[in-house]
Amino acid sequence: MTTETTSARPAAGPRKGPGRRPPASSATKVGRPGFAWALPAAVFFALFAIVPLIMVAVLSFMSWDGISPPEFVGTDNWSRLMDDPVMLKSIWLTLLLTVLGVVLQTPLSIVLGVWAAGYQRNRAVLSVIYFIPLLLSATAVSVLWRALLDPNFGIPADATWLFGDGNLFGEQATAIGVLAFVSTWQFTPFHTLIYQGAARAVPPVLYQAAEIDGAGRYRQFFHITLPQLRNSMITSMILMIVGGLTTFETVLILTQGGPGTDTTISAYYMYDKAFKGYDFGVGSAIALALVVAATIISLIVVRVSGYDKMRSTMEGVS
Repeated sequence: MTTETTSARPAAGPRKGPGRRPPASSATKVGRPGFAWALPAAVFFALFAIVPLIMVAVLSFMSWDGISPPEFVGTDNWSRLMDDPVMLKSIWLTLLLTVLGVVLQTPLSIVLGVWAAGYQRNRAVLSVIYFIPLLLSATAVSVLWRALLDPNFGIPADATWLFGDGNLFGEQATAIGVLAFVSTWQFTPFHTLIYQGAARAVPPVLYQAAEIDGAGRYRQFFHITLPQLRNSMITSMILMIVGGLTTFETVLILTQGGPGTDTTISAYYMYDKAFKGYDFGVGSAIALALVVAATIISLIVVRVSGYDKMRSTMEGVS
């Protein structure tokens, strides 16, 4: 007597290919947010950035004193700027202050940022004290240092052995030095925060491997930390350049462009032409030139540094 056994076959159904995935439910689908999420920010940016920029561009070809109707003058405003010695001097001064800002703030911010990313004793307390200038506005900082450096009642009046007659705003070299120092004192904490976050993102395994190979702190800093801070360094430099080209409050309160026109940078000259001389056409032309210059310089920095080709989300990895 024989017994036949039959194995049950699975019910017929759709066959799945090797590369075919089951359809995902709507709950598991993850995609990019729609355009509606960005619409409020886009409208805000258009109203307060794009539209005013277009109006300034149009006004740069007009002659307007702020009261009478604007009159189209073509490229007359631009021609006047090309032949204006004060404008040419202001461009040189703007570039000088921008370069001084980058040269002074970059190394100081890197060193302080890497230090603040560590675990030293009292690091948190000292970092909070150091970041206090970041909480103050540019106007408050300028008023503070104007009072501290007053030649009659400030620090120079009590330290004539160091400051001479005490009038640091009476000569071009010392006035520019004061502007560079105040900007560095105010904005270095901001860039320090950038480098602090970047330094904490460096994988600790890199330092562990370097210690095994016998590398000391200085070699680790120059061969590991600095290369890993490349992306943040480029971002910080772009912000410094744009900030240097648009500096205004510091010059307005500390020197008012003086002595004479020795510290009249382009942004202050724009204010002087538009709101003191009531020549809003020329002032708009200067403002538009600053926007174009800041954009071009930023693009050059991005292209030369290769920042636009970096695709990794990790610091220093391209």
